[in-house]
Amino acid sequence: MDNLDRAILDLLRQNARAGYGDIGSSVGLSASAVKRRVDRLVADGVIRSFTIQVDPTVDGMSTEAYVELFCRGTVAPDELQRILQGVPEVVYAGTVTGSADAIVHMRARDITSLEDALERVRVAPNVDHTRSAIVLSRLVNRNRD
Repeated sequence: MDNLDRAILDLLRQNARAGYGDIGSSVGLSASAVKRRVDRLVADGVIRSFTIQVDPTVDGMSTEAYVELFCRGTVAPDELQRILQGVPEVVYAGTVTGSADAIVHMRARDITSLEDALERVRVAPNVDHTRSAIVLSRLVNRNRD
């Protein structure tokens, strides 16, 4: 991957629907050269998918929280994954360093729905307790997955 590939990726992150000609104009390549590079980035697994991002509030998921998950004893990441995949309000989860075992990002319709989802996590085997922070406003939102 070179600087042209990185520039193409940056432009696609801004607008995945950008045409190869428009991208080429920005990076100094022909449309066909951009297409070849994008095809190679897809084949190499650098680009994993092309998708859209829908504002979660459109789907009624306006309540957002970050939850620290604390387990009893040692719990394998596969077990945490199994528990959390069963809760549709979980939009992201990862194991972390520090006192918590995992951090969980949740979205729900309202506080009551969030509380119900948190309770489903809390009653799972090996879960000791959670610590939650409800998001009041988003300040920076970069999707760099």
